[in-house]
Amino acid sequence: MSSRFNTFKTIFKISETVRTNLSFWQPKTRSLTRQLSVAALALGVAACGSNEKQLQKGSVGFVSGFLGGVVADEPRAALVGRDILSSGGTAADAVSAMYFTMAVTLPSRAGLGGGGMCVAFDRASGVTEVLDFTATGPKAIPAGADRPSAVPANPRGFFALQARHGRLLWRQVITPAENFARFGHPTSRAFARDLAAIGPAVLADPGAQAMYASRTGSGVAVEGEKIEQLDLAGTLGMLRARGVGPFYTGPFATHFVESTQRAGGSLTIEELRDFRPEWRKTVRVKVGNEVAHFAPPPAVASSQAAVMLAMLIEQGQFDGGDEGTRAHLLAEIGAHAFADRETWITAKDVGALAESGRIAALSGKVQADRKTPLANLSPRPVNRHESPAATSFVAADAQGNAVACSVSMNASFGTGRVVAGTGVLLAAAPDDSGRGPTGLAPMLLINEPTKEFRMAAAASGGVVAPGALAGVVARIAEAGQTAKEAVNAPRVHNGGDPDVTYIEPTLDPAAQSRLATAGHNLSQIPSLGQVNVLYCPDGLPTQPLTCQMATDPRGAGLAAGSML
Repeated sequence: MSSRFNTFKTIFKISETVRTNLSFWQPKTRSLTRQLSVAALALGVAACGSNEKQLQKGSVGFVSGFLGGVVADEPRAALVGRDILSSGGTAADAVSAMYFTMAVTLPSRAGLGGGGMCVAFDRASGVTEVLDFTATGPKAIPAGADRPSAVPANPRGFFALQARHGRLLWRQVITPAENFARFGHPTSRAFARDLAAIGPAVLADPGAQAMYASRTGSGVAVEGEKIEQLDLAGTLGMLRARGVGPFYTGPFATHFVESTQRAGGSLTIEELRDFRPEWRKTVRVKVGNEVAHFAPPPAVASSQAAVMLAMLIEQGQFDGGDEGTRAHLLAEIGAHAFADRETWITAKDVGALAESGRIAALSGKVQADRKTPLANLSPRPVNRHESPAATSFVAADAQGNAVACSVSMNASFGTGRVVAGTGVLLAAAPDDSGRGPTGLAPMLLINEPTKEFRMAAAASGGVVAPGALAGVVARIAEAGQTAKEAVNAPRVHNGGDPDVTYIEPTLDPAAQSRLATAGHNLSQIPSLGQVNVLYCPDGLPTQPLTCQMATDPRGAGLAAGSML
């Protein structure tokens, strides 16, 4: 071992000598010295451990060096995703494990009863596609259903994703979540905020009270307080041992449907049995030499973000404009995009949504110096309430595969009722009051000729999600900002109706003045959406040292992995 240790010291001294002697060179050269240091460290570790017992795939530490990265709205989920990458898992393995973890640690947004959409890139084939597993409503609502519920979609959705793009065993992506449910976990800040927002109302249901009540005997659990979910652990244990089949057919499924109906929900055994995720084509937007891939409806926020990004690119002013110009463009384009979406919001086939001729016609309506009055928007935008209760998470692995996901319970805590004996919160059935998957907003940016991954991003926040996502992506891809700069930048939102431009308090006074001069009626709001980003400007897997990760400071998430 001493000779191997001396080898490590020699290599490391060489790298440090190079770093010292070249420190005055340009940033690109400093990047090279950083790469040499990382390579030296990897060689040294290999020299020290060449005779050590080799770790098995599925064990944390199986992958050495660059792992890839993950970003999620809930920290424990992000740490689980990082461990999955370290264990030799793919991006699909990582997001699947992150999802099931959040079904325990953030069930208000990611419970087993809900659904979502993922955009997935497979580097081997070069194909990017969308997996649609949104939680749809019942075909008919029985008279006794005082809280109509959706068909649970997440278990089959992530099973389908992991089966097509995963590498680890199914049980390996479920086990961390099962352990959190069985042995307990401290309430995260993200979940504590959701509990505090809904307050004691969630405790009206006996199952929810057993899981989410404070152990002090007063109110809901607070940040750091331990939560145990033994019934949910049993359900996850079944999924781990037997796959998702028993959730949808057989004795468990029969019990689930009967208990759902007793809880005031709406579900039949046929609807549960017949649910299938669907692989679909993406909405494509050309961004320089890359293609941005967005999800189609019912993930309306993602599709609308595609339209907004295409319009920002068509305008050609966002990259070189000051913050006032960018704020005006985002607000003005947002209003026109909200008007335009009334023409396609209920469509399923939106392949031509971001077609160049269509985008050019839309962009021609945008005024560069003045806000378009509400009365001049055509068609007139509809002021729809949209639930902000969604969550997003993204992952990329060292091989260049990537996945961006958004999931929802269609309302915060779904129906607020738990299926007896299962620990599963029921998602709310979609309706015209704003409950539903409208706010789902995942996307990927891919260089298709080289089959290289560039960016994964996903947003949440309901009606503000499209503008938040489009703005962050444009700041990175068009204005050349880093992931952190783009996510931290102040946001604006204009949905057309009401005729108000909402701004975050941190927006520069000069930019606010520019908006006011252009005719915007301004109103401050503390925050406008949450966006998670993973960005590799020079591409994965070829240039991993250029990759960046950023979680939104407006939330309480985490970025984790082996990235610089």
